[in-house]
Amino acid sequence: MSDPTFPEEMDEAARAGLAHALFAEREAANVPEAAAAAPRAVEAVGVVGGGTMGAGIAVAALRAGLRVGMVERDAAGGARGRANVETILEGLVARQRLSAGERDAALARFDGSVDYAALRHADLVIEAAFEDMAVKRAVFAELDRVCRPGAILATNTSYLDVGAIAAGTSRPADVIGLHFFSPAHVMKLLEIVVPAQAAADVVASAFALAKRLGKIPVRAGVCDGFIGNRMLAAYRQAANVMMEDGASPYAIDAAVRGLGFPMGPFQVYDLAGGDINWAMRKRQAATRDPRARYVQIADRLCERGWFGQKTGRGWYRYAPGARVGSEDPEVLAIVESERVRAGAAVRTFGEEDIVRRYMAAMVNEGANVVHEGIALRPLDVDAVLLHGYGFPRRLGGPMHYADTVGLATILADIRSYAQDDPLFWRPSPLLVLLAGQGRDFSDLNRT
Repeated sequence: MSDPTFPEEMDEAARAGLAHALFAEREAANVPEAAAAAPRAVEAVGVVGGGTMGAGIAVAALRAGLRVGMVERDAAGGARGRANVETILEGLVARQRLSAGERDAALARFDGSVDYAALRHADLVIEAAFEDMAVKRAVFAELDRVCRPGAILATNTSYLDVGAIAAGTSRPADVIGLHFFSPAHVMKLLEIVVPAQAAADVVASAFALAKRLGKIPVRAGVCDGFIGNRMLAAYRQAANVMMEDGASPYAIDAAVRGLGFPMGPFQVYDLAGGDINWAMRKRQAATRDPRARYVQIADRLCERGWFGQKTGRGWYRYAPGARVGSEDPEVLAIVESERVRAGAAVRTFGEEDIVRRYMAAMVNEGANVVHEGIALRPLDVDAVLLHGYGFPRRLGGPMHYADTVGLATILADIRSYAQDDPLFWRPSPLLVLLAGQGRDFSDLNRT
């Protein structure tokens, strides 16, 4: 009898990719802290913030049989938070993912409040407030004040320094990052971000919670964007530069979809919301390397209020209620105008060239992430991109893909592109080392 995971008609490369994907998602849970310490008991969870992310986290916890208390700033916010939770649960019932009885039992374990004191008995609290350091540190000051000794304090930040958030408390050993992906009750990936002072049993508790929630947990160190969003910034930059240098955003999206991604980078941008990334670019402006090339096209769209699906326009135009957009001639006109303003040396990009540059940027940054210890192993990078960023499963993840293509080939591409932009296309020391030794990323998964 054939294995349904690996159909007989599948080619050998795809079989190897799928096998590696399975290996990566299982092995990612094997981390030093989980082996060194027993997890703390977690039965009661607090969630600060009842927006889309907070409600999704609450539902994930409720479906795992946990008690959940949600805190919002005021009564109106609390009502919206509860409504968000109820809407998600009703949707699960409508899609027959949950019975009416299970929905009622979940709601019976859910409570809301506008007072942080309601979290005083929580075993673990997850902050899902606005992505701003001052806001998050204010929340953690309150949690530090009211939560019991031994409670784990977690932040759902996507980019910010978890160590800096922890430093604002009297208990930095109890603070950790739990980066859920939206929608949090659906997406499998959970980046567990470990600041330097986090206790081993806190890390072990995070991995145990992930297992209970049915998530794929991946350990990440602290840096801007951790594993996934840091890599996203690199390959999105490669896409932006290709666009300014002559490739249509729609051609780039089509080439990436042709590789097997469900969406291209500009479609993802519209789905996530251009305003979110715009706010991040503004935050990073003060520390951006003045030598680095900065493509302003996305800023021009944001200045017009074109933030993607939620505003009906972004890189694409969206009919009311539509999830799939149509190409926009006005966007192409803006792109052309920005090329002129920037003095770009416009050239033609074929589909293969787009894919090679896009993947080279992704692999190079993945190598840097491993080299710097942000990811423990290349397989952790693969697990993140597979489960959080739509990387084609049959390709096994970017680091497995690089091994398949050949590290020497990837490195040669990067060195070729560096002739035009040596700052961005700076080869990762790890990539240079492995290619020079004739080794693969997979060698580091076995150490």
